[in-house]
Amino acid sequence: MKIRVLLFGQLAEASGVSELEMEGYADTISLISALQERFPTLQQSKYMMAVNQQMVSENTKLSENATVALMPPFSGG
Repeated sequence: MKIRVLLFGQLAEASGVSELEMEGYADTISLISALQERFPTLQQSKYMMAVNQQMVSENTKLSENATVALMPPFSGG
């Protein structure tokens, strides 16, 4: 199962990538765990997550060709 991962702002800068493709992850917890192992700076980073353009805050099942976006917190102004 292929998953497209998008990283924005300081997350992309810290990891050195803004987009990558990963395979074999059934849910967001397993995906985030793999990303934090690959990019240790994500462990200390605060971010929000969206799956297929829907914000999520709990473990979410991933489907084939899902897009997961990791975004740093943003504030209005």
